[in-house]
Amino acid sequence: MAIAILVASSSEIGSFAVSSPDACPRFAVMTRGAASAERGRRFFAQSCAHCHGDDARGDGEDGDGPDLRRLPIGNARIAAVIRTGIPEEMPAFTKKYGDAEIADLTAYLRTLH
Repeated sequence: MAIAILVASSSEIGSFAVSSPDACPRFAVMTRGAASAERGRRFFAQSCAHCHGDDARGDGEDGDGPDLRRLPIGNARIAAVIRTGIPEEMPAFTKKYGDAEIADLTAYLRTLH
């Protein structure tokens, strides 16, 4: 299994293969691929679907979330919005989800078309 490190900065997120999670303890470690996206789908259903809809088209019960398919922004920006929210529009999820879970949510959003 490949292991990647999610490196978050104010401007971008990158991933780097490492031989051990202990190699860089400062960074959140995540596995990439289908398993990550599947975990992200579950987190999305729990926390996001009521606004963004089950398929992220923006047609949730609350009817006020934007369409999240084919987002024209980078992974770092997606993660930042999930982490800090949008004032008066979207709550921050930094207390609910750690870096690995936010990376899973981002991986899921990238699967949407």
